[in-house]
Amino acid sequence: MISSMTGFGSKERAILPYGKICVELRSSNHKFQETVLHLPEGFLSLEDKAKKEIESRMKRGRVTCVVNITGGHAQSVFINKRLLKDYILALKNIKRQFQIQDSLNIDTLIHLPGVLSLAENKVSKERIWPGLKILIQQALDELLKMRQKEGRALYAYLKARSESLKSSLSIIKQRFKKAVQKKISQMRTDEERVNFLKDTDITEEVERLTFHINNFQSRLAKIGPIGKELDFIAQEMQREANTMSAKSWDVVISSRVVEIKSQIEKLREQVQNIE
Repeated sequence: MISSMTGFGSKERAILPYGKICVELRSSNHKFQETVLHLPEGFLSLEDKAKKEIESRMKRGRVTCVVNITGGHAQSVFINKRLLKDYILALKNIKRQFQIQDSLNIDTLIHLPGVLSLAENKVSKERIWPGLKILIQQALDELLKMRQKEGRALYAYLKARSESLKSSLSIIKQRFKKAVQKKISQMRTDEERVNFLKDTDITEEVERLTFHINNFQSRLAKIGPIGKELDFIAQEMQREANTMSAKSWDVVISSRVVEIKSQIEKLREQVQNIE
């Protein structure tokens, strides 16, 4: 069964001591496969692993993956005692040398460069990956279910459209046979008849379009990524319909061809959503 390229999936869970990890996946239409990741600062080393996990289960579409980590250990205060000691000794020497009476105070000391800083608690990327991998897989399950659900709706729509095309084409075929016989009977010479048929005969286009519709329906029932293939077939259908429109001289047939072209255009719009 076909799949859509649009979908959404998210999962979150607490992974101690790192905090709550949330994974969100969103996919949209794209000509090829593209994965965009937004990971927390310092997690760039996990990008390739996350990308491979996502792309192993999808063949086409633009996927955006956002990973957020909240509620873990906060940053801690770090005092560089060795540097502070060096500052104090240097300041005392300056005071003695230049006979400065001012006393040293803590406010001055902590503002000296490098004395006080915030130390970020390092998260082991290798230790967090197994839990993150599970969340990505679960979010992918949700996203793929949505893509498959939309795929079923697309299948029903495209199947109905292609059947409608076949019905319209059958009417054109019957109308053309009757209309051409009537028109030819009104002509006086064989040369007139030959020239008329040369410019207006749409038999070949009708047969080709019938073949493309049947081919479209056959591919529609396949499993796997078929969006590009269906789009190519729909382009061929559109080409034959345009040729029929150019050759058409009968009002009824022209009206039906316009309807067919409109149906094919709508069909092509929806094919763009298929993986």
